[in-house]
Amino acid sequence: MRIRFWRFGFIGLLLSFALSALAQQFATGIVFHDRNRNGIRDAGEPGVPNVLVSNQREVVKTDAQGRYRLPVDDDTILFVVKPRGWMTPVSESNVPRFYYVHKPNGSIPVRYGGVRPTGPLPASVDFPLYPQRESDRYTALMFGDTQPRDLTEVFYIGRDVVRELIGTKEAAFGVVLGDVLFDDLSLFPALTQMMGQIGVPIYYVLGNHDINFDSPDDQHSDETWHRYFGPNYYAFQWGRTHYLVLDDVVWQGAREGQRGRYVAGLGERQIEFIRNYLRHVNRNDFIVLLMHIPMWEWPDAERRQVFELLAPFPNTLSFSAHTHVQQHRFFGADAGWKGRAPHHHINAVTVCGSWWTGAPDPIGIPHTTMRDGTPNGYLWLDVNRNRYRVRYQAARRPPDYQMHIYTPDEVDHAKTSETPVLVNYFFGSERCTVEMRIGDGQWVRMQQITDTPDPAYAALKQQEQEFKLPGRPLPGINPAVHLWRANLPPNLPRGFHIVEVRVRNLFGDEFMDRRVIRVR
Repeated sequence: MRIRFWRFGFIGLLLSFALSALAQQFATGIVFHDRNRNGIRDAGEPGVPNVLVSNQREVVKTDAQGRYRLPVDDDTILFVVKPRGWMTPVSESNVPRFYYVHKPNGSIPVRYGGVRPTGPLPASVDFPLYPQRESDRYTALMFGDTQPRDLTEVFYIGRDVVRELIGTKEAAFGVVLGDVLFDDLSLFPALTQMMGQIGVPIYYVLGNHDINFDSPDDQHSDETWHRYFGPNYYAFQWGRTHYLVLDDVVWQGAREGQRGRYVAGLGERQIEFIRNYLRHVNRNDFIVLLMHIPMWEWPDAERRQVFELLAPFPNTLSFSAHTHVQQHRFFGADAGWKGRAPHHHINAVTVCGSWWTGAPDPIGIPHTTMRDGTPNGYLWLDVNRNRYRVRYQAARRPPDYQMHIYTPDEVDHAKTSETPVLVNYFFGSERCTVEMRIGDGQWVRMQQITDTPDPAYAALKQQEQEFKLPGRPLPGINPAVHLWRANLPPNLPRGFHIVEVRVRNLFGDEFMDRRVIRVR
């Protein structure tokens, strides 16, 4: 009897697995060359082989006819990974459309609305592509938090940043690194329409202010995002670069009578997606991770897992925003990085600066200086195959506006050697060289300091305390990690002198600035 019972149990287990397999749904479809650009596969439009398609966990490659097959459940987003030399459709706001949302029953009820019921899975979920000229050498725009809280601030973005980029011939595409909005998700259409005026595709990263705060859990916190942008994490290729767009905001749900909270992290499913995607990547290609919260805030175990997956790839870079200060981090062996050279992570300047705070300038835009003294702006990423260079651009300033020099206008003749010169090089890191000289004198190397606030920002906060200034108050003072210091030389002759500063950054770019002082 025991043998028969064991056999019955084993057969039952097999039947259970078989029924489970039958219940598993699979999406099939074709990635195709949409010759007439109508978004529908018509007769004579061939499939595109060797294109990656994903369900946010598995990643498969299309066959010779452009076909793919992926498992789905009732809350799945399928997407095609834009391949080199091809482009997906974009909306009228230049938001890439590369996905299909499968939610037969729609989203759970959320304040700003999610995805309406999509109905049964189509017999074929097809993805159109258009061929485009695409060099291995290109430039992209990186925008930290745009983060408008209302339409007035959407127009600040337009007047402060968008206007100088409209019709750019330099940028191939742009990326907004999360906190696209400031909690009011009804502004997604206005913000994307404003950014779309630049005239290039704009990819979006999910931030902690872009989620549904009324969601009971992380799984359903992105329902409005899915409605406007599709997947909360995904990938695309440009030239020889693989961009992995990550969702590192883990919503822990709202508690009764209290606003919920979030933590940084990725989760097992997203890490599995990264693992599966990297299996298809040439080891000499360039891999760029795009996220909102800096990876130093991730759980140590998750960061080490990702670093382990990236270990075979010598050419990597990552970007984040979130902190509203600008800085570089270089992750080495102590952080779990296994590459020969440290992994370079850039925490980018934000478009909104310090959340559109501070007194308005003569045309009504808040100066919104960041807490480390950095003017609001954006970054240029220049890529040449697997090599890169990054340039900081202050909004409405010339490209060579890269630093502030601080020292008294007038100095006592007997105290010149006690008088410091501070330089805030806004895009600085420990891999920069900063030097100064007086007139035609010898260049003196300055020392980086990381425990001192930007003097101008500190003065602005002092003014806010002493006077009632227009505009929202600036946030609290932070030390600036990109300050350098040296003292004036002793015994400077009385009269006027030029203090000249020279910066060479980690990319070999040089910048100069000057300040005139008087010794009395």
